[in-house]
Amino acid sequence: MKGLQEIFENKSFGKILFNEPMRNHTTFKIGGPADVMIIPSNEEELINVIIFCRENNIDFLIMGNGSNLLVRDGGIRGVVIKVNEGFNELTVDGTKIYCQAGALLSTASKLALKHSLKNFEFASGIPGTIGGAITMNAGAYGGEMKDVVKMVRVLDKNNQIREYTNEEMNFRYRNSRVWDEGLIVLGVELDLEVGEYSAIEEVMKDLTCRRTSKQPLELPSGGSTFKRPEGHFAGKLIEDAGLRGLRHGGAQVSEKHCGFVVNVDNATCKDILHLISVIQKVVKDNHGVELETEIKLLGED
Repeated sequence: MKGLQEIFENKSFGKILFNEPMRNHTTFKIGGPADVMIIPSNEEELINVIIFCRENNIDFLIMGNGSNLLVRDGGIRGVVIKVNEGFNELTVDGTKIYCQAGALLSTASKLALKHSLKNFEFASGIPGTIGGAITMNAGAYGGEMKDVVKMVRVLDKNNQIREYTNEEMNFRYRNSRVWDEGLIVLGVELDLEVGEYSAIEEVMKDLTCRRTSKQPLELPSGGSTFKRPEGHFAGKLIEDAGLRGLRHGGAQVSEKHCGFVVNVDNATCKDILHLISVIQKVVKDNHGVELETEIKLLGED
């Protein structure tokens, strides 16, 4: 830790934090400290810190809003680069919106509404960033990022900036070329359609109502905990297995929506993982279905 602090304390890569608790940067509100957290304020700083880490063999990982991350209680060794605040500009050009990777989906959807652009309503309540959404092809209520992306701008493993079309991104359920090749998303061009402001607004209001009434948005979580198993709904399988409200330590199967594991009382990562393992075993025993987690686990015990 001391070595990394000496290395980074005088560098111009944006905001630099040392021994920073990851619980302050994830929607689960869980996670031990990162040795170093860097929050770039522009694309140049982002690219420069990535190149610096690569050239000096310093382990690093990229995060966005932390909305689907579960960080272990021992924290993260090395550098966490947070692509969020300060790298979130949005630009409208006709029916296209160019989004820097740190822009929030909710902010981009509001901008689309302002300009009467439709087909991005599904993203209005997803709590992540554009970069994270592209990485995992985020989606909700029948829409996915692959439906609206025209071009993705990335930094590859050789520090080269490349642009890929929608077809070249290999989008699939909760996955993309970003995962496959270890790419880092810099920006995204969305290709939307002109619609009626009132109709777009109505869809967004309806989706917001459905989310707030059915999802435990009032409690810290990593969003939907499990991927949708083919032919089933994870939440229903968990409910039918009698697990609604099941608790371990500070972790609980949501009373509101069984597809969410929530942090109800200062849960640790171990609490969450134990509860997830119980859910998976009981659902497997009862229904013969293996639940796969949708959240990404990082860090050390």
